[in-house]
Amino acid sequence: MKKYVIVVAGGKGLRMGGDIPKQFIPIKGKPVLMRTLEAFHAYDDKIELIVVLPVEQQAYWKRLCADYGFTLPHTVADGGETRFHSVRNGLAQVKEDGLVGVHDGVRPFVSREVIASCYDAAAEQEAVVPVTDVVETIRRVEPDGQSETVPRDCYKLVQTPQVFTVGLLKQAYRQVYVPRFTDDASVVEALGHPVYLVKGNRENIKLTTPFDLRVAEVLADAE
Repeated sequence: MKKYVIVVAGGKGLRMGGDIPKQFIPIKGKPVLMRTLEAFHAYDDKIELIVVLPVEQQAYWKRLCADYGFTLPHTVADGGETRFHSVRNGLAQVKEDGLVGVHDGVRPFVSREVIASCYDAAAEQEAVVPVTDVVETIRRVEPDGQSETVPRDCYKLVQTPQVFTVGLLKQAYRQVYVPRFTDDASVVEALGHPVYLVKGNRENIKLTTPFDLRVAEVLADAE
């Protein structure tokens, strides 16, 4: 079955406190986005890689690829106004039926086992997301400022790649955008289609803050 992954990399790095977009920041001598693409290539060297980047960052990415000798074949699609629009632009590059994953460009430490679990399950369930357990106590805060503890066993932390059959995801992304579409699963659920959960890996963090970069250095050392 044909496999694709749309790697969404539209971050501006503002919470990192620097000028370099977070997907281009080097971790142990290699930009984050390259590490992410290599993770999917290591899972399946036939998977079709689609990178979604803001137009104004594409020339810089091309220079980075030349500077680092990065030669993995991939297609670049234009980023959109929101993540929803960026994924829809990436989907336009998907030409055949099969399975398509959507992954955050700044999650370079997704394990090969998790990627395989997501694609394998999607072949049967059509819509799959990896999740991890909530390990800390959580409280729900009401608009009036009151709060209460809620049972953490009822909640999961959602990761990527979120993997779907191509036909289902394309149908979902023909819907009109609404703000509640915060990830691909929420778009698919709006069609009334259930989403199946598989176990993620704790190392599959989204690099967002300077602290995350320090964690990433440790994870890269352990590879």
